[in-house]
Amino acid sequence: MAEMNEIQYKKPIYEVSHDLNEYLVNNSRCTKIPIEYSDLMRYNHLIPKLDKDDSHTLWNSVLYGPSEMEEIYGHLVDLYQILIGDGSHLDYLTVDSVDFCAYGNSQPFRIKILNQINDNYDYYYIKKADASRVYGLELEHFLSPNKINYIYYNNTLVEEHIIGIPGDDFIDRLEQYHEGHNEVRLAKEFVKFNERCFVRLLGDMRAYNWVVVVNQDFDQIQYRIRSIDFDQQNYEGRHRIYLPQFYKENLPYVRLTQKHMSIATAQQYVNEEQALLRKRYKLVEPQITELMHIMKRDKISKDSYIKQLGAELARFYDEDDFRLCNTMGEVLELNIHTRLNF
Repeated sequence: MAEMNEIQYKKPIYEVSHDLNEYLVNNSRCTKIPIEYSDLMRYNHLIPKLDKDDSHTLWNSVLYGPSEMEEIYGHLVDLYQILIGDGSHLDYLTVDSVDFCAYGNSQPFRIKILNQINDNYDYYYIKKADASRVYGLELEHFLSPNKINYIYYNNTLVEEHIIGIPGDDFIDRLEQYHEGHNEVRLAKEFVKFNERCFVRLLGDMRAYNWVVVVNQDFDQIQYRIRSIDFDQQNYEGRHRIYLPQFYKENLPYVRLTQKHMSIATAQQYVNEEQALLRKRYKLVEPQITELMHIMKRDKISKDSYIKQLGAELARFYDEDDFRLCNTMGEVLELNIHTRLNF
């Protein structure tokens, strides 16, 4: 049963270490870019953005001076091409808007790119680099069924837009979003998502920090739940922080699961997801081992949180080795091996 699972304090940003930077360079995640996060902070004004009901959102429209806007927008288009293409300049792409969100750890800029030939548009994000988020992005790429496209350079993170409907919005408008919705399959996906988060210790998966992707199969609808926030990778000390089922914001999905499946059926889906996680891990084991080697020497949390999480997982698994962990990387590696029976 879901319960309140509040995160009390805002997580600090942890710098990308020399070893993590070298890892990103060696694995083609680090590329020189034409514009950095600090350049976008040279705006003149912020105008609050409203939703269709004229309510304030967390986003603000960014206005630059005429002398800077042309240069910044040109660099943003070039950066988009580096992120999603081969870096070639395309004259028919332009920046439609730049938005800024001061809420959260990474304080992102959202860039809307418009194709002037067909009026198609796409988004991408420029954020403050945070080691926790980088580890989270890499682990998502390795251990989830989703692939992640991002660039790191000089304390700037550039991330591709993850398409989907925010989890809180989707459940509120379930029937509106799709006439033939399948609650059983949605509940099954929530169980599997819950397990993926716990295995790789990704926290703060409240419904507005993940999206639902709806896919039409030939005779039914399939769902995929995808995280869009990776800031709380291995930071908090309470193990329930890493289980989406315990957030009050996810209660509608918990109730949906309780409505449509028994504990035995839910455990079957947990077992299925663990089997898939073992296969994904084995496919990229050398790279995950390299990442874990760096993470085990990195400081990405408070010492008190490391000890608390180690103690809680020791009780959860009845495995005292967790109490010997001195870094969050050590906790994560042991959790993966214990949960997946390596």
